[in-house]
Amino acid sequence: MNVRERRRGRLAAGIGVVLVAVFSARGYARPGQQADADEAARLVRGTIDIHVHSGPDTVERALDGIDAAKFARAKGMRAIVLKNHLDPTGQMAVLARKEAPGLEVYGGVDLNLPVGGMNPAAVEHMTELLGSPGRMVWMSTNDAEFVVRTAKSNRPFVSVARDGALLPETKAVIAVIAKHGLAMATGHTSALEALMLIREARAQGVNHIVVTHAINMPAPGMSIAQMKEAASLGAFLEFTGGPSTSPADQAKLDRFAAAIRQVGPQFCILSSDLGQKGSILPADGFAATLVELKKRGFSEDELAAMSRRNPAQLLGLPAQP
Repeated sequence: MNVRERRRGRLAAGIGVVLVAVFSARGYARPGQQADADEAARLVRGTIDIHVHSGPDTVERALDGIDAAKFARAKGMRAIVLKNHLDPTGQMAVLARKEAPGLEVYGGVDLNLPVGGMNPAAVEHMTELLGSPGRMVWMSTNDAEFVVRTAKSNRPFVSVARDGALLPETKAVIAVIAKHGLAMATGHTSALEALMLIREARAQGVNHIVVTHAINMPAPGMSIAQMKEAASLGAFLEFTGGPSTSPADQAKLDRFAAAIRQVGPQFCILSSDLGQKGSILPADGFAATLVELKKRGFSEDELAAMSRRNPAQLLGLPAQP
């Protein structure tokens, strides 16, 4: 057994330990509670997660992009999108596809300072990768002006607008997105900036738009009225599940469920936003969110819309049953 095989063996064992702990904490492993585990395994098959964090990264992640893809394939998922705040992920998506055949793996570019901020050349370069692995363009996240100013931090940031108008470089980025039929995510911009981005994207012919974790605070922290406006303009609203083991997690899911009901599942996309060190693994967190929302009254067709059909439309993938 070579070093790589030993490493994968340790990862598989580690995943097994994590799953036992997670399902035990959630009650899945207790007598009479196997139904939840079976439900999670069934509901996650064929789904698409547009928000998976993985290594290599500048912070420790629970798993790398290849193992994230292999784990998602083992769960029967259709596709994942690998996200990194600082580095493009198209190259990792190409490698992950080789190691997890049958799973559709995509990447993207997050327009933070390491790629030059609002840099149309970075987006154009992503489209030149063989195999077309790059599908997502996230407007700035960690380095977004709104994030930096909200944190009262004294560090450089990336602006998308000034004095109530989008910057020329922002419009240039949107033009490249439109040219190549990519998906635009609003990133960690403010709610008002996100709406400005959506209006400009629609004006330039962008057909694939999502508001990044729409209800999360502070970015973008959209109100129900703002989410409805975004939906009316042709954008999807992303709701990131994450862990669901604590009372705080359950309260967050209650808020998400209420917001989705008011906006309409036909305009929403579910994702995990997982991959953090020490947290539940992305595919399992995604599955747990589906179970929790079903318990809150969402039909299986509504769950399929938010976890299969809508993300497929966002990524420009063929519809599947």
